[in-house]
Amino acid sequence: MKTDAELVREARRDAEALAELYRRHAEALHSWLRSQVSPQIASELTAETFAQAALSLRRFRDPGGGSASPWLFGIAKNLLRRYYERERVDRRARRRLGMPELAHDPNLARVEDRDRAERMRPSLVAALATLPPGQRRALELRVIEELPYDEVASSLRCSEGAARIRVTRALGALSERMKGVSA
Repeated sequence: MKTDAELVREARRDAEALAELYRRHAEALHSWLRSQVSPQIASELTAETFAQAALSLRRFRDPGGGSASPWLFGIAKNLLRRYYERERVDRRARRRLGMPELAHDPNLARVEDRDRAERMRPSLVAALATLPPGQRRALELRVIEELPYDEVASSLRCSEGAARIRVTRALGALSERMKGVSA
């Protein structure tokens, strides 16, 4: 089995290596973050930790003798610190201005959903890269391009039932690979 350090080096070129790092460390990171903040925020910070890791693969210096855990937890701690600072500043500013808490604003949920989706993007891209090409293409046609199944089948030159199966399998695989990334 490859060390985390080897996976980090490979992840610079291979999304599957990053996905393997995620599988190895996401649960422990998420569990620790859940002990610090709400489950939703913990999920967001877990996803952001791996997004930051993906952006800083070249800066990894192997402080853990082959393990990426100290590096990933360091990133998570910095993100958590920034989260607390932003929350403190936001609360103080809202109080000073006499503004209500934003959590009750229905438009905020949509903004937060878009923001969360953007932060999950690196993990999702890595997970998509691990799908077989036929499943990935079926999922893209159905979910991203929003084509009906008959058009997905036509594009893939298969039956509508086969197109449905490919999409279902792709969604199942993505769901499994993305566990712990979102709330």
